[in-house]
Amino acid sequence: MDGDTGIIVYRLGAACDVGDVEEGKIYSGKVQGFAPFGSFVLLNDRVKGLIHKSNVKTRHNEQDSVLVRVRTIRPNGNIDLEEVTPSLYHTEVVLKKTAGVQLRDLGKYIGRMVRVEGEVAQIKQTGGPTIFTLVDGNGTVNAAAFIEAGVRAYPEVQLGDIVSIHGEVMQRNSQLQVEVSGLAVLQGEEADRVRGAIDAALTERATPVERPFLVESPVLEKLRVPMLHVAAALRKAVFLGQPILVRHHADADGICAAVAIEQAVVSLIRENGGEHDADFFLFKRSPSKAPFYEIEDITRDLDFALKDFVRYGQKLPLILLADNGSTEEDIPSLRMAAVYGLTVLVVDHHHPDTVVDPYLAGHVNPYHVGGDYGITTGMLGTEIARMVNPAVEGRILHLPAVSAVGDRSEAPERGKYLALVKDGYSEDHCKEIALALDYNQFWLRFNDGRELVKDLLDLSAHPARHAKLLAHLVEGANAAIADQLAASMPHVSPRVLENGVHLFLLDVELHAHKFTFPPPGKTSGEVHDRLIQQHPGTPVVTIGFGPDFAVLRSRGVLMNIPRMVRELRDEIRGGGVSGGGHLVVGSIKFVEGMREMVMEALIAKIARAPLAGPTGTSPSAPADTPKPL
Repeated sequence: MDGDTGIIVYRLGAACDVGDVEEGKIYSGKVQGFAPFGSFVLLNDRVKGLIHKSNVKTRHNEQDSVLVRVRTIRPNGNIDLEEVTPSLYHTEVVLKKTAGVQLRDLGKYIGRMVRVEGEVAQIKQTGGPTIFTLVDGNGTVNAAAFIEAGVRAYPEVQLGDIVSIHGEVMQRNSQLQVEVSGLAVLQGEEADRVRGAIDAALTERATPVERPFLVESPVLEKLRVPMLHVAAALRKAVFLGQPILVRHHADADGICAAVAIEQAVVSLIRENGGEHDADFFLFKRSPSKAPFYEIEDITRDLDFALKDFVRYGQKLPLILLADNGSTEEDIPSLRMAAVYGLTVLVVDHHHPDTVVDPYLAGHVNPYHVGGDYGITTGMLGTEIARMVNPAVEGRILHLPAVSAVGDRSEAPERGKYLALVKDGYSEDHCKEIALALDYNQFWLRFNDGRELVKDLLDLSAHPARHAKLLAHLVEGANAAIADQLAASMPHVSPRVLENGVHLFLLDVELHAHKFTFPPPGKTSGEVHDRLIQQHPGTPVVTIGFGPDFAVLRSRGVLMNIPRMVRELRDEIRGGGVSGGGHLVVGSIKFVEGMREMVMEALIAKIARAPLAGPTGTSPSAPADTPKPL
């Protein structure tokens, strides 16, 4: 027997009785006491056997652990044992042979012993028991296993294992919980059977119900399949107990998209029977200053996620990028996410680069179906949120309208979404909310301002507070903008280019207040808005620049800024050129010593760009201008 690694030693679960013991198998036990004819051994608190003195191999004291083979089970239930001493073996747990119970049905079994099977979604060590979060495709439950205070129970169990748990169903703080009496990690065909059942149930449960969009839109209809795919992935993550991280551009459009999804996902987490505060550690919304996934963003996200994995036994998150994620600039961060096997989804309306798609599990973008940035991310995010959880529809109806006016959409869908909510939210009201969101987010920096943003978006059931907060922030934002423009407008330098474009240049480093609202990108946008009012029907390009960056806004000029950035990067050796954005609004970065060369080459490209038409009626550039730090 020595050296045989195939030997199995069984540990009898707490709920097992003599009917669960089999002759010929080896069990672990504890010496209970002694008699002249042998030693009594407990296989668990309910099952006892005897090692006849002729079958004792070593000297024992009470409570010593011992390995025994079952020789005979007598008709009266007495068990004859013999001691064995294998040097190599592995242990398996024997659970009470009872019918399994689906997690969704546990409420019917309070105070009763049950057996449940599922996947371990989280392992959290408390000061008392070890808490295993179990999912089975139809529900979620916490199972508490206790050895002694603060000591990890069943250390062999890992995240993602398929387990069978036997225990009593209890109710703790209004939450169902299984008090574990026995736990076994399933292997081979048993694990495959359970995992297959979970996957089938999850696929069915996660599939969103198809519903009409809030407004008629050919572009949205063409995007229905990828939107359903993203919604299904989000629903499946909730049902698996996987954390969800939404990274979004820190402007009104990105915020509206992310908050719509936040409302849907958080509600679904609560409906799924998560702990009272589960939505705080299973969902996180994080703003990004740039309209792409920066290395700083992914580094922070991985830092938090890996700490949560180590400290709290959480799975690594599913990442959804909203109003970013579609461009070549996202590649370094997407590659870093891939190192850790993170699933990344994108909902965006920036002009996409195909190089990102190999890194994505789902990508919703209007450009894929002949649309453009006029379909805002807020529109897309709200429609996806309705697919994730239709119950939140009434709360988020106005978010597409806010995102549309905030991002200066001129698509037909803008008017339709505004008409949908006109009785509760006028166009001016939506514009004020969008401005207040931008102003508020500037001061929040990297924080999500979860409750503040809910008040601003009128999602917190406090309409009076919404009105007061909105009025205060709009007043502050407008005052700051007026102060910035008073300082900046006198320093705008005009040019007329060969193609008839009226070009306006502003050094925002020298002629704008620093480290305050509005930041350089929005300052350039506000200046641009005044300039197109002063030059109606004229193609206008505004460039706000600093030592090592330039922000572009345009009207009536058919530019392709991402392509221009790539060309400048190849053409200007040592320029350090990078950047991107929408076709007609974006930002460019470069090394400070090459600013003059890069700027003149950029202006030369603008001078060769075709015009939109005699009246310059092309869609205005969206407001989500990249914000240089």
